[in-house]
Amino acid sequence: MATARVLFACTHNSARSQMAEAMLRELGGSAFEAFSAGTEATGIRPETVEVMSEIGYDLGGQRSKTMEEFRGQPFDFFITVCDDSHEACPFLPGARASLHWNIDDPSAVDGDGRLDAFRLARDELRGRIQAFIREAEGSGR
Repeated sequence: MATARVLFACTHNSARSQMAEAMLRELGGSAFEAFSAGTEATGIRPETVEVMSEIGYDLGGQRSKTMEEFRGQPFDFFITVCDDSHEACPFLPGARASLHWNIDDPSAVDGDGRLDAFRLARDELRGRIQAFIREAEGSGR
């Protein structure tokens, strides 16, 4: 199987898309090249770093990026992980396939439940990433 290039997108490239990038890079191994971007780049949220660290991921090498940085690059999969980014950019020119996973925005939660919201988003993304890898490997892509 050739290496599949995957770009995850959400609004600020601060939580969900960063988590997805890190997980696919780790879980997908050499079968995937993972990237993430946002319609804006606002920096990675500290809660994102914390909940990913809880399950053994170090986001130290990642940074918040905009979609503009990837303009004109070929991707096998373009995956939006929130409704806002899907509305703003439902597909990426040059991507072979576009998918949409609407994961609730953990940064919209205030107060005591905020960190749990980040964990919930992380765990939902992990399940989707694992299913995505199985499906991609099963299809020969």
